Amino acid sequence: MKLRAPAVPLITVDPYFSVWSDSDTLTENDTVHWTGQRKMTRGVIPGDGSDRRNMIRGVLNVDGIDYRFMGKGDADELAQTDVDITAMYTAYTFEGAGIKLTATFFTPLMLDDLTTMTRPVSYLKLAVTSTDGEAHVCKAKITASEELCLDTVGQFDITVDTLSRDGIDMVKVGSVDQPVLWRSGDSVRIDWGYFYMAAKGASFEKGSFTEVTDPKAGTERTVRTVTMETSVDGEALIEFAYDDIYSIDYFGSKLKSIWNKDGKTIEEAVVEAYAEYDTLLCKAVAFDEKLLVDATKAGGEKYSDLLRLAYRQVIAAHKLVVDTNGELLFISKECFSNGCAATVDVSYPSIPMFLIYNPELVLAMMRPVMKFAKSDAWKYDFAPHDAGRYPLVTGQVYGLNKETGELKFEMQMPVEECGNMLVMTTAYSVAADNYDFAKENLDLFEQWANYLIKYGVDPENQLCTDDFAGHLAHNCNLSLKAVMGLAGISVLCEKLGFADKAKSYMEEARKIAINWLLRASNGDGSYRLAFDKKGTFSMKYNIVWDKLFGTGLIPQDVWNGETRANRTHFNAYGMPLDSRKSYTKSDWIVWTATLCSTKEEFESYIAPLWTAYNVMPSRVPMTDWYDTVTSMKIGFQNRTVQGGLYIKLMEYYGTVKVGTKAEKVHLHSEGCSCHHCH
Repeated sequence: MKLRAPAVPLITVDPYFSVWSDSDTLTENDTVHWTGQRKMTRGVIPGDGSDRRNMIRGVLNVDGIDYRFMGKGDADELAQTDVDITAMYTAYTFEGAGIKLTATFFTPLMLDDLTTMTRPVSYLKLAVTSTDGEAHVCKAKITASEELCLDTVGQFDITVDTLSRDGIDMVKVGSVDQPVLWRSGDSVRIDWGYFYMAAKGASFEKGSFTEVTDPKAGTERTVRTVTMETSVDGEALIEFAYDDIYSIDYFGSKLKSIWNKDGKTIEEAVVEAYAEYDTLLCKAVAFDEKLLVDATKAGGEKYSDLLRLAYRQVIAAHKLVVDTNGELLFISKECFSNGCAATVDVSYPSIPMFLIYNPELVLAMMRPVMKFAKSDAWKYDFAPHDAGRYPLVTGQVYGLNKETGELKFEMQMPVEECGNMLVMTTAYSVAADNYDFAKENLDLFEQWANYLIKYGVDPENQLCTDDFAGHLAHNCNLSLKAVMGLAGISVLCEKLGFADKAKSYMEEARKIAINWLLRASNGDGSYRLAFDKKGTFSMKYNIVWDKLFGTGLIPQDVWNGETRANRTHFNAYGMPLDSRKSYTKSDWIVWTATLCSTKEEFESYIAPLWTAYNVMPSRVPMTDWYDTVTSMKIGFQNRTVQGGLYIKLMEYYGTVKVGTKAEKVHLHSEGCSCHHCH
């Protein structure tokens, strides 16, 4: 891709096992966990504010001389000549010392193969060729620090063990204490389970180094490490793996993922993954090629860059587990936004990507919310905000009064979450052509629909998903959420054979839509932020489902006028979220752009967003909340909501168009050897 990524994905498995490069070259800085630095403008995260490294260093020894290709160190560095970022892998190219080195980081996040997707094994393939015509003896040295299995350096004592299985040598590193699933939090890294490195013919050595953390104060820390050395005879395949033992506390039950639900060990998974590398990379290349072509057709070259960069981040900010009934639960972490788990208004913007590639994962997002909503702990007649704080899915924490244990009403998002759950259920049901979930929960969905009828016409002073902007009364965009929630349940009722209910709910949706058109208008073709604030503006992203479902509640001419008016508010790096501040949200930009009637107009919305990431000085995994004047990150990073960028591609495929058969997106090529292709 042509986009200079703010941060480059290297190892992307889940919210804990996550390693990135935050610089243009792989040798400029040490690698980092997605949390990077503990610095935020929004609130305070407990901690010392120091860098949060997740250090893996790489050295290639060529004819007895060490050359760095990853991370800091004393050795001279190989010159990086290229970096290629695709949906599932990142390939760096280096030259020097008479050789060319390609280092490919690959995590096989196959959304149509959940066993492979959940297997916590990521690859580094090293390939060396001579550039001077001479033969060279090469060895790779990969050094991993204790930070991969601890929250902070020195937090616990660690153990280091070596083992060999089926010709593959492994090193295992973990804390002595092993406090499995003992706490939750936002800027918190895993401190239980075991990190593995593996390769054929490898040897291992324990060590440490001293790192100066504050030159002025003279403070330093000792970082314990393990180094693996392996021959690179043309090429070498290295694996990084993580056994978290248990992944999620689900209302008191400790759950495992798909890959190990039947007792498979991490050592067995490492061996299995080693044998499958070539086949999996073939699939990844085919997937990326299709994504590149289709995304370019749908929204242009810059749009395809954004989707390819977002793909791994979106999946790896979730954890897929299996509950005690054998059902899938796809738990998101609300990264740098309170750390909530299974947050409804974070799942809502993320679903387009999953609706395209595996709608069952959208259903798996909703199950924890429904379980909590049906429990005695939930006292309200509207939908909850979340189901816990990652990795403890034990009940809503947003707005929780820790002294009384009660959930504060003023911190709830009633219209927001009711609309979200109804739209998500409709989108899943249409994409999967399966209405069983809707049928099983119709009573509760009707309760939430009735809440929208009562309060969605002109929402009272309450929060919406853009809660960082504070409470807002008479929110025009929130009223559109109510319109689409009611349109959604109408579609569900129609499919379930309840024609009268379907007609009634659609009539209610139409009433609110007509009222909205009359009261939200500024009189110049644009529409307001709030019904009582003439001359204001906001992105009306919620109504995009009217276009996607094909429900036709508001004419396209309305959105032609609105999207043209929006252009007058653009800054250098895109359209602000609304008239109150210069910041914006990446997901909502793309949803609003999808309202445009031509591809050219869509691309004109996307171009400033692409440029923002291309020049962004905040070197973190894609933020969705940044300033349109400076391109600086405001607060969020590594969040699942970037799955929402796929909404234009979803429209292109017709994934959720009611009454049509959408294209089933096949992930592999004709030359692929997987069972899907033969």
